[in-house]
Amino acid sequence: MTNPRMRAFRDRIGGLAFGGDYNPEQWDPSVWREDVRLMREAGVNMVSLGVFAWASLEPEPGKYEFGWLDEVMDLLHENGISVNLATPTAAPPVWLTRMHPEVFPIMADGEPFGFGSRLHYDPSSPIYREYAARITTKLAERYSHHPALAMWHISNEYGPTAYNEAASVNFRRWLKRKYGDIATLNEAWTTRFWGQVYTDWDQIEVPSIPRSWMNPSRILDFKRFTSDALMECFIAERDIVRSFRDDIPVMTNFMRFYRNADYWRWAPEEDAVALDIYPDPADPDSHVSAAFQFDLFRSLKGGQPWMLMEQAASAVSQWKLNVVKEPGRMRLGSLQALSRGADSVMFFQWRASRGGQERFHSAMLPHSGPTSRTFREIVDLGREVKLLAPVAGTTMQAEIAVLFDWNGWWGLEETHGLPRNDFSYVDTVMRHYTPLWRSHYPVDVVSPHSDLSPYKVLVIPNAYLIDDAGVAAVTEFARRGGTVVMSFFSGVVDDCNRVRPNGYPGAFRALIGAKIDEYWPARPGERFTVAFADGRTASASWWREDIHLEGGTALATYADGLLRGRAAVVANSFGSGRVVYFATLLEEAAFDAVLLDEVRAAGVTDRFRGVPSHIECTARRDGRNEYVFLLNHGADAPATVPLDGRGTDLLTGEEVAGEVRLDPLGAAVVRVPL
Repeated sequence: MTNPRMRAFRDRIGGLAFGGDYNPEQWDPSVWREDVRLMREAGVNMVSLGVFAWASLEPEPGKYEFGWLDEVMDLLHENGISVNLATPTAAPPVWLTRMHPEVFPIMADGEPFGFGSRLHYDPSSPIYREYAARITTKLAERYSHHPALAMWHISNEYGPTAYNEAASVNFRRWLKRKYGDIATLNEAWTTRFWGQVYTDWDQIEVPSIPRSWMNPSRILDFKRFTSDALMECFIAERDIVRSFRDDIPVMTNFMRFYRNADYWRWAPEEDAVALDIYPDPADPDSHVSAAFQFDLFRSLKGGQPWMLMEQAASAVSQWKLNVVKEPGRMRLGSLQALSRGADSVMFFQWRASRGGQERFHSAMLPHSGPTSRTFREIVDLGREVKLLAPVAGTTMQAEIAVLFDWNGWWGLEETHGLPRNDFSYVDTVMRHYTPLWRSHYPVDVVSPHSDLSPYKVLVIPNAYLIDDAGVAAVTEFARRGGTVVMSFFSGVVDDCNRVRPNGYPGAFRALIGAKIDEYWPARPGERFTVAFADGRTASASWWREDIHLEGGTALATYADGLLRGRAAVVANSFGSGRVVYFATLLEEAAFDAVLLDEVRAAGVTDRFRGVPSHIECTARRDGRNEYVFLLNHGADAPATVPLDGRGTDLLTGEEVAGEVRLDPLGAAVVRVPL
């Protein structure tokens, strides 16, 4: 169900939000009116304001200077530009860190973070929380009913991991809430191994780097705690601003493939989820990874529209090589976000900064000014975003779900002692997602606790760690007729990072119809041949499993080596459903073929079959219309895409029927009546 705060927000904005971070405190007031004039020329209807302005708002403890912010808020409102007002708590001022150096986060190596960047705070620090609450309260008192206010932006890109004494105190509180008594914790952490048994809560500290390996259950709980400690800071500030006015949406901005916060837990606490994303223009496949992020963020709140809160107008400044976005790429990436459920196109930032770390980070208004290529593209994009206003609030439908779980990610990459310790969870997820993207299948992303009933196919990449509720959900999905496609090293441990009993894979042994005797990670450079029942062969590498079938059948077997004749890909009928399990890392073409065969056999709608993979095809819907997005990621040649029915291209106003022609890096958004 649509959040009423977000529905009111869309009504206020008039459709889709368009704009970026605005930092007027960096500029002389004489620049502000020129900024607003150019914002109107570009079609900007919202800016994020005050993200890093704590020192400008409270230059000394308890001394507030709101005059400049009053003037900017009034100026923006007079010009029809709404404000996404930030609490500035991501950047504590130097006076706070000098008065209370204990707010600095201590890093895992025992050294303090230090002043000079941002996010320099321990989220568990009572002092930090007190001062953060104070500046948040002052802002809410002053601006909650300002006519420019459209949304609250709490802090920015939450992320610090701290190893302070305050963190240890808070960690112990968190563990007491979770386990209740010390005996239960000892059992969950298997502390009798290496004699780590605790007899009192005060003996437990955050797991800073020891001289040897660390208890994996303790590390896993610390990752969960860190995410929750950061979320406590968000909730505290959110509740403050809501106490002054409850009809304004509240959010914070998340990051691409960010490991320190479990966004499945965070999303219910926000009115909308928001993403900061900077695909590398030097990576020819960066738009595929971006597509997954967009699908994930749409899925975090059950398919509701999300916010693209930051992206770059052209180059960034954080990588070793920072190339520009060639003409058309910025527009295409923005439309791609809208095509996968975003209700905004926002940038960091409006005006390029003269100094500071990101002085060469591109902006909507670059150093070269309003005659620049980038600004002219921004103006054109702003016009198109306004044309796409009918898309706001619409949703997507998918029959395929991909499992993405922070707990499983932490288990694979944050803890040690696995058969191999160089897993990349993100790479594995993208390996499973990419063939679906190339074949134009809509995909939702799910957690182990999501409702799986809307889907025909569930794809599970490396679910090494999964709790009992997740196991039950996957099992029931298959029993009721769903198709499960699962990769190796899944179902191995429970939510305490303990190996499940009764043989690998303990969680899914009955589901896959096989028992795994041993995991056989491949030696460097080792490759082996896999033979399919129809005579095809494929190469495999990196990983093997010694599988003994228990009702399942072999779709493919190892054709050489010590495991010759053993199953490499297993299929099993389970209830009314089907399970396919990969016991090795197949070469890309062979893996993709098996996955896509299973998707088609499951009866998933194959609407855009035959369209080249570099043409991205998606659709959003409301009760009356479908909005078909067609994006040509190819820079070298035009393309023609078949279209069912007749419709209107919202970007050109032209009627289209039968097919749509796309220029290189071109796009169409066709409204088709339902």
